[in-house]
Amino acid sequence: MESPLIEFKDVTKRFGDRSVLERVNLQIYEGQVTTIIGLSGSGKSVLLKHIIGLLKPDEGTILFKGKPLSEMKKSESAAKLAQISYMFQDNALFDSLTVYDNIALPLRETTNLTETEIDKRVTARIEQTELEDAAHKYPSEISGGMQKRAALARALVTDPQIVLFDEPTSGQDPVRKNAILGMIAQYQRKFGFTAILVSHEIPDVYFISNRILALYDRSIVFQGSPEELEIFDHPFKDEVIRSLEGLQNELTGLYSKRQFKVMHQAQLTQSAGGAPYCIAVFSLGDLDLIRRVAGHDAAQVAIRSLGIHIDKHFGAIGGFSTRHRNNEFVTVLPYSDLTEAESILKDFVKNFQERDIHDVWAEIRGQTKAPEPTRPRLSAQADCIDFGVLAGIAQGQPAAHIDSVVDEAKSQQKEIARLRCDGRR
Repeated sequence: MESPLIEFKDVTKRFGDRSVLERVNLQIYEGQVTTIIGLSGSGKSVLLKHIIGLLKPDEGTILFKGKPLSEMKKSESAAKLAQISYMFQDNALFDSLTVYDNIALPLRETTNLTETEIDKRVTARIEQTELEDAAHKYPSEISGGMQKRAALARALVTDPQIVLFDEPTSGQDPVRKNAILGMIAQYQRKFGFTAILVSHEIPDVYFISNRILALYDRSIVFQGSPEELEIFDHPFKDEVIRSLEGLQNELTGLYSKRQFKVMHQAQLTQSAGGAPYCIAVFSLGDLDLIRRVAGHDAAQVAIRSLGIHIDKHFGAIGGFSTRHRNNEFVTVLPYSDLTEAESILKDFVKNFQERDIHDVWAEIRGQTKAPEPTRPRLSAQADCIDFGVLAGIAQGQPAAHIDSVVDEAKSQQKEIARLRCDGRR
């Protein structure tokens, strides 16, 4: 089995008479996105500060690559800390410095590199995070999305092995929140660093996370994949998850996964004589292309728009939907056999091709009438987007597990619409 990059063994931390962490055990693995969730004040930030060495445990052991931090020499500890970078909740960019100088700051403060070497590294990160036009501007002169990218470029300029993100989406609107999470996921894949997030953005953060750590009552009560968390039976789910995850996805307005499964089970219970049902799976193709050409905001607007149009059509006839993965939606059509469901899907495809896809296009280009900042206006580069929408459908029986029906519907997916670069179908 793979050895953890970072491991806590029975870590306890007290401040006076108050215990914040109590016998915490956790593992963080290299090259993954690990998200720590929990209520405000539960000790998530205290946990992060132990990872970067700002706090030391009162009891227990923290290991880095299998070696206890307490047994490391100063040189070893310094080398370990040099592999870690931190992206602050509010970006923490210096207003008096340009974007270029903000990104260069860690190299100037912590290394002996020459200005030529620093320029080479900073320029590379600026190009990789698509900040060329903002390099010589001040933070107040660029958008919130660019500020996040600048903060990330600064965090990455030292080539860290680990990047910590403390509430990276705090105070952002739904589109921006998902755009920031998408940006983190994209650059984590691109640069291969280990990402550790503290976040309240449930369920959106699930779409980018390999592992979830649940901090509850001063201890880690769950660690595993988002899928494993769905079947985890613990008071934590009622007290914490439900307080953080609304009944609807904040970005799309669709049901959360849990509420979706509750409704599906209720529909099966109420169905007379084991009536069949159908499941449709919709996917937004070319999402990475949308991000590259028009930015992270455009990708999230496209996801939101597709979810809204799915709900508008199928909700009107008794269907219910959820955002299943980052760019994937699942809809249940109760009491429908395959013939009826295929007819319903054909109606959706016709409406989507004739009318709704133009609404999606208008949203992506920022041409809606909604005022700022509800819907951010996007770059004219969005004129170059070319993307497809796929759909597949399958029939399920009451005895069938919903996931197997979803997989069958996904295997049947075909492109139902494509939006060309010039805005035509």
